[in-house]
Amino acid sequence: MNVTNTGKSGSIPDMSASSSGSVSENFSADRQARRPEAVAGKSQVASSADGSGQAKEVRSHNERPAPSLPDTGSDVSDGQKSKKRRRKRRRRRGGANVGHQPSQSSNGAVESGASIGGAKLGNGAADLHNGKAHPNAARPIVHHSNDAYAALDLGTNNCRLLIAVPTKPGSFRVIDAFSRIVRLGEGFGATGRLSDAAMDRAIEALKVCRDKLYARPIQKARLIATEACRSAVNGGDFLLRVEQETGLKLEVVDRETEARLAVSGCSSLVDRSAKSIILFDIGGGSSEIALVNAENHRGGRLANHIRAWTSLPVGVVTMAEKFGGENVTHAKFDDMVDYALNLLHEHGDADLMASSSFGARSVIDDDFHLIGTSGTVTTLAGIHLDLPRYDRRRVDGLWMSSNQVDAINHKLLNWTFAERSANACIGSDRADLVLAGCAILEAIRKAWPSERLRVADRGLREGILTEMMASDGAWRRRNRGYNRNWKSKNRQGPNR
Repeated sequence: MNVTNTGKSGSIPDMSASSSGSVSENFSADRQARRPEAVAGKSQVASSADGSGQAKEVRSHNERPAPSLPDTGSDVSDGQKSKKRRRKRRRRRGGANVGHQPSQSSNGAVESGASIGGAKLGNGAADLHNGKAHPNAARPIVHHSNDAYAALDLGTNNCRLLIAVPTKPGSFRVIDAFSRIVRLGEGFGATGRLSDAAMDRAIEALKVCRDKLYARPIQKARLIATEACRSAVNGGDFLLRVEQETGLKLEVVDRETEARLAVSGCSSLVDRSAKSIILFDIGGGSSEIALVNAENHRGGRLANHIRAWTSLPVGVVTMAEKFGGENVTHAKFDDMVDYALNLLHEHGDADLMASSSFGARSVIDDDFHLIGTSGTVTTLAGIHLDLPRYDRRRVDGLWMSSNQVDAINHKLLNWTFAERSANACIGSDRADLVLAGCAILEAIRKAWPSERLRVADRGLREGILTEMMASDGAWRRRNRGYNRNWKSKNRQGPNR
């Protein structure tokens, strides 16, 4: 998975090991500086063996040694010594044949591209040569358990967890994941409180996350909660109960941080030809919208190029509770769209609204496109592809035209609640929420009409992981190789 971010500290202690960019360079320079001393030592040994008592000239290590170099008592060539040194460094890094266990699919099959014992797995078979890794085979990436990073997002509708290890710069490999619909914000729109049943469901899901987090050493973790915990009257009491019953300390992030993390998680999905993008995240209790300058973001974090943003106090759960989500007529759908548009005008940042079709500095004529990261747009993509079962690999990064989005909206409005529940990409858990999300999406499309919408099955968790790995120098460490001064704390769990 290519995700191309945390500068903000939360209640989770920083569990990263200290690492500076100069350590690896100092180690390399120190190693080079020691080589002339070794040559000098060899010359002195040779002088004493000859018994001449005269000091021999110590040549620079950059000069080619003379063919008549005296015997130093060792028959090992410089090339063999270099190989030994390289093997020794590999052992220090964990060994060339100590790989991370391969990931498995839900049916237990090993995924293609995983590594066992350092041998790279291709399409169903390891590339072996006489029982060993082929000498010309590409060296596999070795994942260490103490490289693992974790991100947990407790939202108004879902509880999600990702645990991943860094791979190539800007990318990571997911080694464990969890997602469950908990509807923490159920009834929140009417009462302003989290119900006991909703809190019970969320805590049961968090216990599963806790077990996954404590099952392996975690280098660094960030566990966040969003709109439901942020706005509920009893949100603080719920967080205290979570800590007492699960041992997890959740960080309630503000709306700006939520928008930034959503942008960070979708950097790699920006079209290279685009000058601007509108990225939106339709959540359960709030919806974040960000205007991003995409022209000069290459080589930097996309979140640093946010020009304007806003957070609407409405999501799929609160919208469905306000208007009803089961029997949605065309007239009720239009009322939902108008309600979302009014909130956009009321809460929208001035610069953000100026870039819309209602503003004086509209980006509509520029090379821009929409990026949607939410269950709403991924559901629309799954229905558009007519998937018998939701498949993230086919949905994430999919381009949809404006006409295709209109067609799916029209189809959903003509389906009954039972038909929506029977669809594999919707299910009974989301059947009453999907049209509420479509109404918010339609309001965004009216404000920023675009012929292109890119679907992102990623978001806050990926943004958290990307920011943690970047700020922690995880990809720098991997590029520069072994660092003898860097030691992982190798702690078990996220809060220790």
